[in-house]
Amino acid sequence: MAVNRPLIVIGMNMSSGIGLTLAKASPLKLNRLLQLCSANLPVGGFSFSQGLEYAIENGWINNAEETYQWVSVALTEAIAPTDLAVMKRLYSALKSGDFDDFNEWNLLLIATRESNEFRLADLAMGKALVRLLTLLTSVDTNKYQQVLIQKNISFVSAFTVAAHLFELDLHFAQSGFCWAYIDNQVAAATKLVPLGQTQAQNLLFELSEQVETAMLIANKLPDDQIGASLPHLAMASAWHETQYTRLFRS
Repeated sequence: MAVNRPLIVIGMNMSSGIGLTLAKASPLKLNRLLQLCSANLPVGGFSFSQGLEYAIENGWINNAEETYQWVSVALTEAIAPTDLAVMKRLYSALKSGDFDDFNEWNLLLIATRESNEFRLADLAMGKALVRLLTLLTSVDTNKYQQVLIQKNISFVSAFTVAAHLFELDLHFAQSGFCWAYIDNQVAAATKLVPLGQTQAQNLLFELSEQVETAMLIANKLPDDQIGASLPHLAMASAWHETQYTRLFRS
């Protein structure tokens, strides 16, 4: 499954017309991206399994190959046409200072969550990231107050604000967001399937190869095609709330 590519490429490849390379980002910006996508970021992302725990409990996922298929489909068929596609529009709204537009896209994102658990995770992580940003002493969030004071803010929206605040390119932000999702899912699968550490690392290599595809889908999507519905994923998340024993939050 893994395909060898030059290590300098982080997002789109040269043939896509983007040609983003690590050389175009300063070490500080790359460190800010790593910080934003780190498992140590105190937003609670690794306390949610995003439906994966129920899928494993119900026997839908039993090994590394099935884990790959589950996460890959979710990335390209759910994350790409919702989170990544809307992130592009959120970023554009921040660049132009159109906070009303930003807030509308934020509400749309929240409305796309197909279970109470997905909505809970999105809002809880969004609130935690907003709280973190406002408490950081090295950054100034004053110009973002019109969006940060919203009662409900999606984690994707808060992540986009952080990326813009850290002066990260949109494509780096999208790539990092995908990595954080993949890392979360593989970490959960390592505990639940369970998987060995080498299997987990192989999965990270293989799934990260799908990030470019997900970004291409997202960035070409017109407004009227934003959204997705994966019934098995939604059902797994909804049924997780009544699962008898759970390692992850519901």
